[in-house]
Amino acid sequence: MIGLLFGAFLLLIVLEMPVAFALGLASVSYLVAEGRTPLIIVVQRMTSGLDSFPFLALPLFVLAGQVFSRGGIARRIYDFARALVGHVRGGLAHVNVVGSMILAGMSGTAQADAAGLGVIEIEEMKRDGFDPAFAAAVTATSAIIGPIIPPSVIMVIFAVMTEVSVARLFLGGFLPGLLMGLALMGMIYWLAVTGRIVAPAHPRQPFREVWRTFWAAFPALAAPVFLIGGMLLGVATPTELGAIVVVYGIALGFAYRELTWRQLVELLAESAVMYAVLVFIISAAFPFGWLVAINQVPSTLAAWIVGLSADPVVLFLLINLVLLIAGCFMETTAILVISVPVFFPLALRLGMDPVHFGLVMIINLLIGTCTPPFGIALFITQQIAGVSFARVVRAITPFLIPMLLILLLVTFAPPLVLFLPNVFGQ
Repeated sequence: MIGLLFGAFLLLIVLEMPVAFALGLASVSYLVAEGRTPLIIVVQRMTSGLDSFPFLALPLFVLAGQVFSRGGIARRIYDFARALVGHVRGGLAHVNVVGSMILAGMSGTAQADAAGLGVIEIEEMKRDGFDPAFAAAVTATSAIIGPIIPPSVIMVIFAVMTEVSVARLFLGGFLPGLLMGLALMGMIYWLAVTGRIVAPAHPRQPFREVWRTFWAAFPALAAPVFLIGGMLLGVATPTELGAIVVVYGIALGFAYRELTWRQLVELLAESAVMYAVLVFIISAAFPFGWLVAINQVPSTLAAWIVGLSADPVVLFLLINLVLLIAGCFMETTAILVISVPVFFPLALRLGMDPVHFGLVMIINLLIGTCTPPFGIALFITQQIAGVSFARVVRAITPFLIPMLLILLLVTFAPPLVLFLPNVFGQ
């Protein structure tokens, strides 16, 4: 019977049905064929699964990302990053990565980073003589840093599904996110030094200019400090801090005179649609995950995987491989809500810390946003750059190396994730 559940889901996905409908209809099909459980259980599981206080943080972080990306704040962050690292070999490609690392403390989603700051980054790189496909590739890869460095929408979803501390997940993402940014910059530097890309040189900016751009961006740079500081001091929950960041971002947008009431209404509408899509997918996944659990799929899969090898290294590599392949074909949130009920119990059985496993899973899925054939970040940046999808795929291939290396490092070096949560006692 469990084959019917997964078979119906995969068939509907192949037929290009939206993920939320595919999950829901697959669950209904299973219950109809099984004939013993009333269909009302689908609705009950959908509604009860959303009954979680941390889940309230999702719309706030989605809106915050929209406001910071389009309220004049992204431009000031980009100018500061340009003054800071624009002179390094690789020029504006480094600026692209550093800008994304800074904006990561506000955007919360890879899509917001790619679509918000990405417009500025790609246009500036094209104007500077970079190949448009390379500019799109750098923007797509740097955008995945957004959900690793907090706040992160996908971390909140994982926390709700597993009852893991949101604060610990947020703190655990700092070092991996910074390492990911440095690794991407290392690849850019190597490509520039070896002449594999055209990267026009820029003079080093005087300290006066660096200070001017820093001061202009300082109000925006202070937002993640408020967020993380508030969590560490226990002043407020992540949900309450998300509300504070939204109000702060709106105030900055009006203070910069780059946000109007009409634009704010449009941002609210866009954020509501984005949030509604996320909620629909997540709620539809709860009955699906419940059916997976009662059919003992996690324990059966765990026994099968453990039977392949007793070596934890091999098992961790196998989990990573499955998630990476899934990321090539499905949307990030959909993979998360389907795979957590399957792999989370297995990770705990293997002795993996829940926060550590959460970061490993999230990095896997984010890499999937940059891999063909369905990487959402590739589609976004390809449209901005105005180049073919195939050219962007070729340009992004070298960046898969540093991303996979960081994934392996995080997988087999748990202290990189757990150091900050343990230091601050979260």
